[in-house]
Amino acid sequence: MFPTFNPHDDSDFVIVEKLCLQKYNFSHSDVVVFSSPTNHKEKNIKRITALPGDVGSTSYYDAVVIPEGHCWVEGDNQAWSLDSRFFGPIPLGVVRGKVTHVVWPPQRVAKVERITLKSLTPF
Repeated sequence: MFPTFNPHDDSDFVIVEKLCLQKYNFSHSDVVVFSSPTNHKEKNIKRITALPGDVGSTSYYDAVVIPEGHCWVEGDNQAWSLDSRFFGPIPLGVVRGKVTHVVWPPQRVAKVERITLKSLTPF
């Protein structure tokens, strides 16, 4: 999720809020941890860009209506991210929580902002 996380050689440690899982309470631009659709032992961190009923499209998919119980996730570094543009919508059931804060390293301690991907500088 560069540049939001790990902008240097250090790894960021984050807080993952799990109360959102009780009612699948997610919003556009939330950063979430989820089990990878290709390897359920692996966890990924991406930003939600579409929720059930939204329409999205990419070069790999024509217009996609996000089905009930699913979301569309994309990494902040569009050039290098393996995300819904490749594997499609993910079930909300594989989401493990919402990333709320970076807590390590000390110079990076901050709340994780909900931003749109369009506001990021292209790479």
